Order: sequence, then C-alpha cells, then structure tokens
Amino acid sequence: MTKLIAIVEGDGEVVALPILVRRLAERFGRYDVEVLQPLRIHREKFLRREDEFRRMLELAQAKASGGTVFVLLDADDDCPVDLAARIRQKAAPVLRDVQLAVVVANREYEAWLLASAESIGGRRGLLPDLSAPPNCDSVRDAKGWLSERIPTGRYREVTDQPALTAVFDVDLALERSRSFQKFVKELESAISD
Repeated sequence: MTKLIAIVEGDGEVVALPILVRRLAERFGRYDVEVLQPLRIHREKFLRREDEFRRMLELAQAKASGGTVFVLLDADDDCPVDLAARIRQKAAPVLRDVQLAVVVANREYEAWLLASAESIGGRRGLLPDLSAPPNCDSVRDAKGWLSERIPTGRYREVTDQPALTAVFDVDLALERSRSFQKFVKELESAISD
C-alpha cells in the first residue's frame, strides 16, 4: 500500500486532487494507493514563511509515514519550473523517509480542464460545444474562461472542479498540456514500486 498526501492551495483541489490521483493510479494499474485528505495551505505563507513551510511539510511527512508528499501549487505568474525547483530545494532538508513530488500547474489547475474542454462541454452548466483554447497552459484566469462559458451562472471551484476532474479526458489533457504531462509523470514515479 502506497500512501500519498498532497499539499494544495485551493479548496477545490482538496476535493479534486484525490479524484484525479485515483483515476490516474488506475490507469497505471495501481489500486492500492491510499490517497489521504490533502492539506490546504495559504500559498504566500507557505512560500514566504519558513516556519509555515516547515510545519506543513512535517505534518504531511507524519501523515504519509513512508509514502509520498506531493506539493501541487498554481504558478499564477511565476515560472513553474523555477518555483518547483525552489520548493524541492527548500524541502530537502526537512523531509526524511518520504518521497517528495512537486508540480506547479501552469498557470492553474483549471488549465488542465481547458486542455480537454471538448470532454467537459455540456457538464456543470458549460456550453455543450466547447473547444480548447490554443496553448491552454498559458491562459490567465482559466476559472474565468470556464465561468464565461456557463451562461446561467459561474464556475464554482469547490463543486465544479471535482465534478469536472472526475470526467475530463485525460488523454486530451496529456496531449495539450505540458504542465499536466509533468503532473502525470511525477505521480507515476511517486506511486510506482
């Protein structure tokens, strides 16, 4: 049994990420991954306050007990590669006896949903004939993009993100999003024997 606990910044990811991890684990033929309740952090406190960074990593390490601590943040305007490298470097002296995986979604988690827009059209109030925007990883405010395509409402991260995560076409997202490719690669490495 492999344990995995994530550190995430959004309320939507707290619910959506375990769904995504389980979907992908099954694709890898792994049905024994225990996905623990993610730890939600305030991004700026986590990145800028050493005590908060250390506290959250130590808590995740204790819960994972020999498994994997998976940090998933949105890049927003930061370079995802640079931010992930900084987090790895800062976390190395803190973590022992657990594997660390760090992915910084470019620009935000919802860009992965945009990458497979055709597969989520007609769901959660979205227009039925969606097409993925070019270079979905570079869309600023992917949540806004989704909201603009819900004629009777707006995108709600806490309810829509998990629901769309459960149904979006993973293959389309892999084809169109380098950020999602990185996530899948890191996850596969984290849960492989």
